[in-house]
Amino acid sequence: MKMQRLAELKRVVDRWRGLEKRVIEIDELISLESEAEETTLGGEIESEVEEIGSRLEETEFQTSFNGRYDSHNAIIAVHAGAGGVESQDWAEMLLRMYLRWAERHRHQSEVLDTSPGEEAGIKSAIVEVSGDYSFGYLKSEHGVHRLIRLSPFDADHARHTSFALVEVMPEAEKDVDIKLSTEDLKIDTFRSSGPGGQHMQKTSSAVRIVHLPTGLSVSCQSERSQYQNKENAMRILQARLLKLELAKREEERAKIKGQRIVAGWGNQIRSYILHPYKMVKDHRTDCQTSDTEAVLDGKLDDFITAYLRAGLGREDD
Repeated sequence: MKMQRLAELKRVVDRWRGLEKRVIEIDELISLESEAEETTLGGEIESEVEEIGSRLEETEFQTSFNGRYDSHNAIIAVHAGAGGVESQDWAEMLLRMYLRWAERHRHQSEVLDTSPGEEAGIKSAIVEVSGDYSFGYLKSEHGVHRLIRLSPFDADHARHTSFALVEVMPEAEKDVDIKLSTEDLKIDTFRSSGPGGQHMQKTSSAVRIVHLPTGLSVSCQSERSQYQNKENAMRILQARLLKLELAKREEERAKIKGQRIVAGWGNQIRSYILHPYKMVKDHRTDCQTSDTEAVLDGKLDDFITAYLRAGLGREDD
């Protein structure tokens, strides 16, 4: 744990020193440009200054993260709610939204597993987002997301309300945060039931792992390789167990404080309204915008910042 913390602090120092070096270099360029008879780098310098300013603001904001796991990668699970194809399409829209957020912020994303819907969309999907403070940023997305729109699947184009549940878990450090014993695991292999060609149908490449002490079950079937499916399932299981442990700690803290724990489907955090008007509103912070297309294209920064600045994701000592 100490080595892990040391490596994390080294990354923080390296980021600040990297920014310092860029500031020194751009300052020298500005000095040279002002002394030159002809100016040719004006646009490049302006662009670099804007980029440095953006990175500086982002790095300063990251200093507000105080959670033990804020610096970890994030594992996001998206589940369609009741409502068939409507909710499954909504779940796929949310999946795309988080993939676009990761792309916007230069974070790596990998779809670990997905379960396609019967007609359209997805029943569920699990994504790993890797990058600086991925979990710190994305933990604000945990909860129920509601969509109100004119249905593209309804011949009458009636207005529909759809729900999807988003789980956000910190990726566990292998053999550090969660230690798994082989005696506690039941591992089964089976043939994939999803798309993927004849190879996936003929071989038992899909893997299901059950954690016997808790009853948690995880299955992966997206990869052609049984080994890769097993690796992904183990990562997801460790993240779920870590999330379960964190929930137990939070419940204990709440009991001490006399707070009431609210969890489950009733914990609706955000509404996305596409008809009769356009608005996305976060019910925890009252942050809202009418630019629904930008939000669904991954522009979540205002909502994430409002959540974090309100101290809703802060951990107590």
